[in-house]
Order: sequence, then C-alpha cells, then structure tokens
Amino acid sequence: MATPLLASASASAPAPVPLVPWTALDALAGPPQRFLASAWPWRSLAYLLAGVVPGLAFAAVLTPVRAVGGLLSVPLSLGVAALLLTPVARFERWRLRLVDRQPVRGLPDGWWPGWREAGHAVVALVALWWADLLVVAAAIAGPVVLILSPVVQPIAPEGEATLGQTFLGSAVGLLLVPVAAYTVAAWAGARAAMARAMLVPQEAEVREIARSRARLVDAFEAERRRIERDLHDGAQQRLVALSMKLGLAGLDLPPGSPAAVRLDEARELAGQALAELRELIRGVHPQVLADRGLPAAVRDVAGRSPVPARVDVELDRRLPERVEAAAYYVACEALANVAKHSGAGSCAVRGRLRGDSLVLEIADDGRGGADPARGTGLTGLADRVSAVGGALTVESPYGGPTTVRAEFPCAW
Repeated sequence: MATPLLASASASAPAPVPLVPWTALDALAGPPQRFLASAWPWRSLAYLLAGVVPGLAFAAVLTPVRAVGGLLSVPLSLGVAALLLTPVARFERWRLRLVDRQPVRGLPDGWWPGWREAGHAVVALVALWWADLLVVAAAIAGPVVLILSPVVQPIAPEGEATLGQTFLGSAVGLLLVPVAAYTVAAWAGARAAMARAMLVPQEAEVREIARSRARLVDAFEAERRRIERDLHDGAQQRLVALSMKLGLAGLDLPPGSPAAVRLDEARELAGQALAELRELIRGVHPQVLADRGLPAAVRDVAGRSPVPARVDVELDRRLPERVEAAAYYVACEALANVAKHSGAGSCAVRGRLRGDSLVLEIADDGRGGADPARGTGLTGLADRVSAVGGALTVESPYGGPTTVRAEFPCAW
C-alpha cells in the first residue's frame, strides 16, 4: 500500500503560537498577560470603530436622498452607493492592517476595486458596521458604567446604593475590562478573517505561496551552484597543485629516506582530501547534471552504487534547474538507502515525463518495511520533494519489494 509522506508535522500536533503575532487571533492564543499588555486590544478597538465611519457616512448621505422621496430615491441611493464603493473598498483594505499584518495578495493594483472588494464594501456599508458597533457597545458599556458607578449613581440614605456597593461595582467593572478586551479582539479577529476570505480567494494565496516557495528554492539552488564553483575552481585546484608539488619534491629525495616517506604520506593524504572534495562537489551540484541533464546524472550515480542498478530515464527536454536538482537528490538518497538498509540484490531507476510532471521511481528487490520513523531518510526525501511542490509516496510491504515514487511539477 502506498504511503504518502508529508513534509509538515502531524495533524494531531497543536500548532505553535508565533512569537510575534501576525493577527489578532494569533495574539489571543498567547499568554493573557502578554496579550493584555500589548497593543492588540487597542488595535482591535480601533479596527471596529473605524468600520463604523463609512457606515455612518453612508447613512448621513442617504438622509437627504430619502427626503426627496418618490421614484428618484432608489436610483439616487444606488448612485451614492456606487460613488462610495471605491473609497470604502480601499478603506477596508487599509483597515485590515490594524488586526492582520499579513499582506493581502491577489487584489487588483488599479484604483477601481475588483468584484470581491466591491462586494465586501457593499456588505460593510449595509450590515457589518452595525455588528461592529453593537459588539463595541456591549463589550465596553458594562465595564464603563460599573467603573463610573460612584460618580453617576448618587449615594442616598435609604433605598439606594450604599458607598460599599458602589465601590464594589467599580471593582467588578475593573475585573470585566480584560473580558471586554478579549471580546473586542475576538470579534475583530473574526471580522478580519471574514474580510480576508471575502477579499482574497484561497487559491490566489496558495498560488502566491507556491511562487514564493519556488523563488526560495531557486535562490537556494543558485547558492549551491556558487559554492560548487568556488570549490571546483578554488580549493580543488589548490589541492591538485599541492599534490603535484609534493610529487616533484619527492623526485629530489633518495627513495626510502625518511623525508621521502613523509612526502609520500603527505601526497596520499592530499589525494584523499582531493577525492573527498570531489565527492562533496558532486553532492552539492554535479557537473554532469549541469552539463548533460538528469538522465546522465542519474546514470552516473547509479554506476557508483554498490547495488547493481538499472537506469531507464528518458526525457525529451531539459527540466527546470530546481526540479533536476531535487530529482537528482532523490535518486542519490534512495540509492543510498537501498545500499544501507534494503539488503537488495538489484534495483532500478525509472523516470518519465507525464504531461507537465516528472515521475521518478526507484524500486528494489530487498526486504521491504521502509519506515520514516526508523531513520531511513524518507522524511528528508519528502521534505526535498515538497520544497518544489511535489509529492513522495513509498510502497514497501514487509518482505519487499520497495518502490519510492516522486512526482515533480515542471510547469510552474
């Protein structure tokens, strides 16, 4: 049975609370003392009160329009709403920053709002500002009245509140202030989440995240290539020159002398360091991958595998560099796992393009039972494939065989 490997943590694990909250809801999930001492309650209150402004402005403009009466009131009301649509849409986008610091992606760049912004502006003008006003009034009015009870409620002899009762009411009002802060922040966070859902479709944010991840992977691969060039053109050439100089120096010494023996040992160590460096360069970004592409690079690594490996990788075009690098990494690590853990007598690597995706399979005739929890490197493979938007599945019943299948999108 094929088992998909996910690069993320288990779904049952609780999501960590960010150290720096990005939204009011994130701030609510933190410690109470940190939330109450922060600016988030005040930002939430400002967010809700700011939402009342366009609603009151719309109501104020409609008052003289309604006074006209007759058949003209309806088209005039629609005209006023159309005129207010653009500034209200832009105001709602700006207001969202008070309780949601995440950038709003996928909105049009021009002045005229898109249909999502326009729809959210209409809902905000007609209904949402009433809800904001009611929540603020309900959350704040009670604590304020209780705190000011010694001032607003006279202390009289009989039948009215005593001095102790009024000050007790003030104490209760002070205790209700944190409750009001949580209430305001919770509603503001929910309103912001609803506004983001109305303004930006989830697909747009997913596409932007995928593009951002692709840019990060490209930058990482470019850095790998730079390191590979520095090692190849710098340290490797110096080690080659050192080996040559040690060999020339050995020609001037009598064979078998102590100095000649030490030079031979130094030359052997330099040769070992050169071999290790070449292996490191090949692991960073092999030259054959850059020059001849993925099929040749996979054949090269399979030729060095301790387990006999058949290679059947046929591609009709070069793939994006990030895909080639990730696929090469998967082939290397999978073949290494075969040699270390499977007990297989042979394995096979097969790769094909199917539409806009590369499908790479590594199969062996070993004992099976591959398990990410046992440290066979499968989780690292899943992370690497996920970094370029791909998916990794493993079919490895006990007794074998084992098939590792990686699929890489090549279109984005």
